[in-house]
Amino acid sequence: MESSTITTGIKKVIETWEPKLINLPINTITQKRNKQNRTIKQILGHLIDSASNNHQRMIRLQYNSNLIFPDYRQDNDLWIALQDFQHEDWNNLIQLWKYFNLHMIQVINSVDQSKLGNYWHDFEGTKVTLQEMIEDYLWHIDLHLNEIQELIDK
Repeated sequence: MESSTITTGIKKVIETWEPKLINLPINTITQKRNKQNRTIKQILGHLIDSASNNHQRMIRLQYNSNLIFPDYRQDNDLWIALQDFQHEDWNNLIQLWKYFNLHMIQVINSVDQSKLGNYWHDFEGTKVTLQEMIEDYLWHIDLHLNEIQELIDK
């Protein structure tokens, strides 16, 4: 997938979801839980963690061809708990998610194309290239926004 398709997709997701998220009732964002026992606030917090961790990887992989960097996937629930997204101000979470992803558009658009083959090892030892990371980023956002939509529809 071309980076312009990904960044256009991220922009579209923000434009679609920001007003939808802002208008959700408090009991919807704090009470309904997905199969991982996460509320909508916690899922959005996880997406902020994803932006934060992917931002670090995407930048560092442009000056490290073989990156050793912690993988937080096995600790997602710990990250969510330690940051206490459940009690974070909802509008602050939405805006942080929005603006971090607007910055991710800039990061992706600015990636040095000659570095797309650089990789890091995830916690299972799998090599993940910068190219794969960029291509999976929008997919990951969509995955969790679909979970949020399922909870809204419950």
